[in-house]
Amino acid sequence: MRIGTFVLAAQFPGQGPGEALHRAVRSAEAAEEAGLDSVWLAEHHFVPYGVCPSATTLAALLLGRTRRIRVGTAVSVLPNHHPVTLGEQAALLHLTSGGRFSLGVGRGGPWVDLEVFGGGLDAYENGFPEALELLLDWLREPRVAGRGERFGFREVAVVPRADELLDDGSAEGPEVIVACTSPKTVRLAAGRALPMLLGMHCGDEEKAEMVALWRTAAREAGHPPEVVEGAAHVSAGVAQIADGPGDATETLVKTMPGWLRQGLDAHVTVDDRHRVMRDPVAYAELLCGLHPVGPPKLAADRLAATAERTGITRFALLVEGSGDLAATEENVRRLGADVLPLLT
Repeated sequence: MRIGTFVLAAQFPGQGPGEALHRAVRSAEAAEEAGLDSVWLAEHHFVPYGVCPSATTLAALLLGRTRRIRVGTAVSVLPNHHPVTLGEQAALLHLTSGGRFSLGVGRGGPWVDLEVFGGGLDAYENGFPEALELLLDWLREPRVAGRGERFGFREVAVVPRADELLDDGSAEGPEVIVACTSPKTVRLAAGRALPMLLGMHCGDEEKAEMVALWRTAAREAGHPPEVVEGAAHVSAGVAQIADGPGDATETLVKTMPGWLRQGLDAHVTVDDRHRVMRDPVAYAELLCGLHPVGPPKLAADRLAATAERTGITRFALLVEGSGDLAATEENVRRLGADVLPLLT
């Protein structure tokens, strides 16, 4: 079981972005101190839901401040990035960190980001497979040319090579994972044997169905059994540890709706399409019921149950749901000290 944290750099009502980013950095440092496996960083633009606009930049900072823990993006929004630029950044972080960087990518949403960064709605609706393929080529090949509908350029040398030998003799490039919310993306990831990142809004049954679909599609693509069974998918969730049976839920239901209401309501669609915002209180209650929220034994049991039902043994858990720095650091400490030993 590998337990990591999921960092959104959430800006709660009454806070500024600097406070949110400071809490994000400190929570990541605390995760290493607590003996956790990894830190996963989200990126968002123009909304207080999360105030980190570049997951790779924040990853670089955290890789420099830590020595052991794995740092990944969850996710870098591919329609907003040129795949070669993202590939160069990933190679740089992979090589300079001794292989501690994971690159998570996803489609994102139909937000105004697409207009600002020039990708356009087509990059979101149709362009993800081409962009992903170009990114993977950059991380695996010595020379790459753009031959797709969106990205066309002459063959160039890949510098630095992501798969250059490291000090430990490894010749692998950085791990690449794909955020999956639809069967189409599941099949896309499976065809390339890329592990999935599954969202915190999904329950165990839905995640199990997506893992089963991934395995079927991966086998159909010709990947060997050991690759299919050994895929290290990641399950996103929420964690809040407290001793009283209802204390952790009470904390999150008191604090998270204000952040969710402010953050989700700020999203603007690129084409003014109608969207329905989740009810913030109901969503907070849903997350508390799905994930390790409660006393240590309950939290460990929920993680173990998810692993048994889905086959997923890697977790990225949102720990900043209280919105408070000291409480977040204590939550991370307890996750490592009180929950992790129950899972080994």
